[in-house]
Order: sequence, then C-alpha cells, then structure tokens
Amino acid sequence: MIDNTLAIILGGGQGSRLYPLTKSRSKPAVPIAGKYRLVDIPISNCLNSDIRKIFVLTQFNSASLNRHIKNTYHFDVFNHGFIDILAAEQTYRNTSWFQGTADAVRQSIHHMENYNFDYTFILSGDQLYQMDYRKMLKHHKESGADLTIATIPVNRHDATGFGIMKTDENHLITNFIEKPDYDEVENWKSEVSPEMKNNERHYLASMGIYIFSRDVLNRLFDENPDATDFGKEIIPKAIEQNMKVAGYEYKGYWTDIGTIKSFFDANLELTNDLPQFNLYDNENQIYTRARLLPASKLSGTTLEKTVISEGCFIHASRIERTVVGIRSRIGSGTTVVNSIVMGNDFFTPLENLKTVDGVPPMGIGERCYIKNAIIDKNARIGSDVRIIGGEHLKNGDYGDYAVVDGIVVVTKGGVLRDGTVI
Repeated sequence: MIDNTLAIILGGGQGSRLYPLTKSRSKPAVPIAGKYRLVDIPISNCLNSDIRKIFVLTQFNSASLNRHIKNTYHFDVFNHGFIDILAAEQTYRNTSWFQGTADAVRQSIHHMENYNFDYTFILSGDQLYQMDYRKMLKHHKESGADLTIATIPVNRHDATGFGIMKTDENHLITNFIEKPDYDEVENWKSEVSPEMKNNERHYLASMGIYIFSRDVLNRLFDENPDATDFGKEIIPKAIEQNMKVAGYEYKGYWTDIGTIKSFFDANLELTNDLPQFNLYDNENQIYTRARLLPASKLSGTTLEKTVISEGCFIHASRIERTVVGIRSRIGSGTTVVNSIVMGNDFFTPLENLKTVDGVPPMGIGERCYIKNAIIDKNARIGSDVRIIGGEHLKNGDYGDYAVVDGIVVVTKGGVLRDGTVI
C-alpha cells in the first residue's frame, strides 16, 4: 500500500445530462457493462495501483451508491486501508451543500487531516478507463510538480468540450482554457506522439484527474476561498501564481460518461470482439459486489456480439450488439438489437410471472422488438412491444420512458403494457 497517498472520488451533482438514469441514483451508481457500477472504475484503479486510503464524496441521490460501496468493499483487520463515504453535511463553518468539485473537497478535507499523507488524487466517479496511478504519481514526483493533471490528446471537434492545455518541453503546463470555441482551438495545439498526430489528436484535454501535493492543495484553498471548481478556477489560479503544474499524458482508452449518448456508446463498445476497455485483464481487474448469482440460462437464442451477465433467463429469438445485465428475463420470440438491458435487482418468483391488471412481470415479454434502447433496472415490458429508437423520435420525458438523442430510455421500474409501440 502507498502509505503517503490518498484518493478522493467525487460523487458528482444531479447528473442532469444522464437523466432519467439519474432519476433515483447518483451518476457513479449508474450500472455499466452488465454487472458493475460506474464508481467501481476509479475504486478498482486505486486498488490496482496499491492506493487503499479512499474517500468517496456524495451528495445527490446517494443512497444506492452508499449501499453499493458498503456492501462491496471490505478490508481485513490487518490492512490499514479503507473506503469511507463522506456525505455533504452542514456544519457551523459550512452551512451550504457542495457547490462544485473544489468546494466538495474543501468542505470535506477536515475529515482527512488525521491521516498521514503527502499526495492527494482527485478522481471523477463517472469515467471509463484503466490507469496505473503509480506511474502518474512517479511523474509528479520526478517533475517536482505542485499539481499534476492527467491529459489525453483529442481532436479539434472534441476539444471544444474540455479544458485544453499547452505544455512546454518539460511537460509543464503554461496555458489553460476551459471549453474553447471551435475557431480558437487551432491556436491550442500541443506536441503529441506521432500516433496521436496521425489520428488528428493535437490538443491536450484535461481528464479531470489531478494529483496535489498536500500543502499546495491547502494553500490554494486558503488563497482562493470563493473558488468552487477545480477546472474553472483552482487550476487557472495555480498557473497564474506560477506554481509548477505538470501534465501527464495518458495514451490509453478513456471516456467521460457525461451524457446518455456517451453512456450508450461506451456500453455498446464493450460488445466488440476487441473492445478498447479491457474487462478481461488478469492484472487489472474491475471489482464489484460479489452477488453469488447462478449461471445464466439460454434457450433457442441466436447471439451476435452480446455481453450477458449472471442469473439471466433468456428465451429470445435474437440478441445482437447488446449488453444484458444481471437477472434479466427476456421472453421467447423477442429480438433485441443495439441496446442495454440493465436487468433486475431481484429474481421474480415463478408464481408472479403473470400479467396482473395489465401490468406485466419484471423483464421483457414475448415477441417484442427492441432497438436503440436502454432498459433500466426492474422495468416491466409486456409482450408484443415495439421500441425502435432513432432520430425520427422527438426528445422528451414521457413518464415510464424518455427519448434522449434518439435513444429510448425505459426508466427504472417503468411499465410498458402489452402492444406498446414507441
């Protein structure tokens, strides 16, 4: 265990761009890849990097996230590691809730003062990537930096959605701009590897992953008491004050799960023969709750590029390019294409597998056709239902389902009765 380092994972705010998946849960608690939660990614990266002093800051819709962490991550009595949940709280000094990323850390930092540490990782709870933080920490130490920012090369189009940096020959950040306009991006090119140049990725974007030396973080908070956000305020202030701000260029796969479209694309990418995010790595496991579920049962189903989790009952006709979550039930004659089926929180007893007063049981019924959709947990979809997402659909919240960028999202516990057509 790296004794002099701790990690702070930010639980995020309302997650409005991921609505309705965040209707009853926080962003880091959103299920991904069939059996995991988003928060499992940064926690697993920490554990694989031998960082075992971890705080998770939560505020909005945090009950399911707190429950997942409590039920998942346990250290034995001979290990000094921990994963502590710090919920937003009102005190005599702070009477308001978290106002931003920096404000969340500032309000919570007094809980960390009793621990011996020299370096602090600030991590996001809603990103998909695998990183060895030890390499970034080594870069931070060797460069003598006060603050190190993980960067990833992006193309000109994507650069408008990130904080973009310029670095010198020593990888020190000299300039920073938050979400530049497309026309001004051209002036923010940086020196990147030949491989990135060939892919037109000339711009260094902030990944929202930071290392602060302990005294530097306290100093920045003390000198900028009104700053609430790292990207918009704290980092520019550090550069303005001539602090040594280093960039650590990351060359692997990384995506920010900030929107329904990015969430949808990241999940479906996992169905590729060789996905960019490797869930099958012997050394860099992704940890999650051990549910001890039985193997899935399939009967008469044609599968093509599909990920299937444990505990499923599948009699579908065809499933193609789809992620199927735990305890899913899919009826005979049904076709599912380009979709995410999140599954269920519990098994439905056999005696309850009937439609009662027009309300179908949990799962997907018979003879359905579902394409370009996200079926959230515990949804009840009857038989002969047709869901065909696409640009022809108007965005909006329609109660038991919503349409976002052409993707149909059936809400958690949502009910679509027999014969529904979307």
